[in-house]
Amino acid sequence: MRDDLQDVVDEVARLLRAPATLEDVDFTLLAFAAHPLDGGDTAMDAVRTRSILGRGSTPDTRRWFEDLGIATAQRPVRTPADPDAGILTRLLLPVRHGGRTLGYLWLLDGGRTDPDDDADPALAAAVALAARAGRLLAGGDDDGDLGEALAAALTGTPPARERATRTLTARLGEDTPLALVALRGALPEGWRLPPAAAVPGEDRREVAVLVRLARPGDLRPAATTASAALARLASGAGAGVSDPAAGPAGLPACWAQARTAARVAAVAPGLAPVARWSELGGWRVAAALPAPDPAVAPLLADPVLAATAEAYLDTGGSVVRTSAALSIHRQTLYYRLGRITALTGLDLADGDTRLLVHASLRRARLS
Repeated sequence: MRDDLQDVVDEVARLLRAPATLEDVDFTLLAFAAHPLDGGDTAMDAVRTRSILGRGSTPDTRRWFEDLGIATAQRPVRTPADPDAGILTRLLLPVRHGGRTLGYLWLLDGGRTDPDDDADPALAAAVALAARAGRLLAGGDDDGDLGEALAAALTGTPPARERATRTLTARLGEDTPLALVALRGALPEGWRLPPAAAVPGEDRREVAVLVRLARPGDLRPAATTASAALARLASGAGAGVSDPAAGPAGLPACWAQARTAARVAAVAPGLAPVARWSELGGWRVAAALPAPDPAVAPLLADPVLAATAEAYLDTGGSVVRTSAALSIHRQTLYYRLGRITALTGLDLADGDTRLLVHASLRRARLS
């Protein structure tokens, strides 16, 4: 469990770019991240120094912080500085489970983070990690050993999926808001899976990461998890975020969404490096095709004409914007459009033809 708690503290320190310390309710030090991972100076004060060196805080220090009401705090709190006592301001993330406070996650962030900013995705992800620490301290109700059940629920045989879904439901709850992140790319040797992650199926280039959401529909923790995981993967990797699901029964559908979004993120610059299923738009139509339509095969064989057709369709058939996007003269564009019609027999002035060609060109890129 201690390694898992250290992972939580390391990740919170990275997310909020500040040194972090995890203590139990008796102010006994459990884990700390001594250096922010953005290369900045490490903030230290007398309280943090004593906590690390003595593996805990003094009774006076404990009373000082408890008098601020931290034992009953249920959301992030900003504690004040006390220059005379050598105490810097801190961001406190209460570590709770089952309605009880089990510990404190402290960040010496210099006052940068607003504890009341519900729109801060890094803070939302850090709060979710503090909740994970609470589950660990409550007796090992950890997400880290859910990988095998997660893989079976996503890609196992029907009986294996059913058993795995029951296991996940027993551990996570029937209606717990969840989302899946799909990571797609080469996994570096020795790369460590994030908590509650699995490599489902035979494609060793895809990783599924299970994310509990603080609130139904709030995907910020999932997006932050995706960005944090990508930072540890090789250049060119992409990530996809599914829609929320109410409980483990919806995870197979989430996996299909997240995988598709990750594939799109790899080829659509406007959506890279993290794409959400809800934002894919017409890419959903392209991804649903088993293959490009055969009528578009001659066009796909000519990369210049294929790129011209896609740019033209991306701009809604605007000659001005297409010419600017391709840095070509309008007459050159007209010539190429004529070549496309002569080569394929497809008239891009027709609405149905535009849909077929556009979806097929995008489907070819996903391949």
